[in-house]
Amino acid sequence: MATTGTFRYFDPASLTTTPSGDPIKPWAKVDTDAAASYTQTERTRPVSNIRDAAPGAFGTDVSGFALHHAPATTKVFTADPAAVGAEYYPEVEALLRAQLPGIKKVVIFDHTIRRHDKSSPRQPVQLVHVDQTPAAAAARVRRHVSDAEEADELLQGRYQIVNVWRPIGHAATDFPLALVDWRSTVPADLVKVDLLYPVRHGDEDWSDDRGKEALADPGSVTSTAGYEVKGETFGVVPNEGHRFWYVKDMTPDEALFIKCFDSRGEGQPGGAQGLAAYTPHTAFIDPATPEGTKGRESIEVRCLVFYE
Repeated sequence: MATTGTFRYFDPASLTTTPSGDPIKPWAKVDTDAAASYTQTERTRPVSNIRDAAPGAFGTDVSGFALHHAPATTKVFTADPAAVGAEYYPEVEALLRAQLPGIKKVVIFDHTIRRHDKSSPRQPVQLVHVDQTPAAAAARVRRHVSDAEEADELLQGRYQIVNVWRPIGHAATDFPLALVDWRSTVPADLVKVDLLYPVRHGDEDWSDDRGKEALADPGSVTSTAGYEVKGETFGVVPNEGHRFWYVKDMTPDEALFIKCFDSRGEGQPGGAQGLAAYTPHTAFIDPATPEGTKGRESIEVRCLVFYE
């Protein structure tokens, strides 16, 4: 069943320069979805249901995403990041290894739980985006592989960042996730955006923001005071050719693999032509959602995946 959605894109008019003509790089904050230096522009587009597609139409190397029937033993996801890591991360790694051949190492570096509830600091994100740029992906390897020599070796081989996305508790009928088929994108769609992290003091681990999210302070939401650049993401500008897909009423027994980066993706040094490099994605409002539908809850787990 197809539907329509109004999608929020990075507004190209947000790209500005200094008085001397130097470009000003846009930014967004990692600990709130309500703060960014750029504006958004909307487009209404058709959205096709992945369930209606022919078998084999999609795959992480083909379209940049894949849907898997994958019931999880973990059913309850608390706000305690350590508990989620201990209970759920091993299931995510096992699923990756079962579905992606040739894996030699998986490093899961963070997760986000989103709830469509006004009290939640992390809501479904209504902005077409890609989680990681190539530079940010390489930085993640060096950040999360503690042995520098091993990191250097892994960076010479094929590695990916894969986001494993799953509804929690009930079907994601409210605010479903839309994915842009990589084959309908072009490199010019992407805009690099600095990702700002709160400045950490002493022994605080700035690289892991799990459990540290807070509701945005309206008085300081546009200020960068107390923040520093520690990452980079891609905003996506409008493209009439983008083909959007979603999973109608996706259940907690299903998981989406969303490729954020692939060192062998088309356009990368030594990359393979036709091999999906990334997946723009976003939450959207499905106008066919029945009134009174329970607010979407979901967990996304971000994984470094290294190959033989």
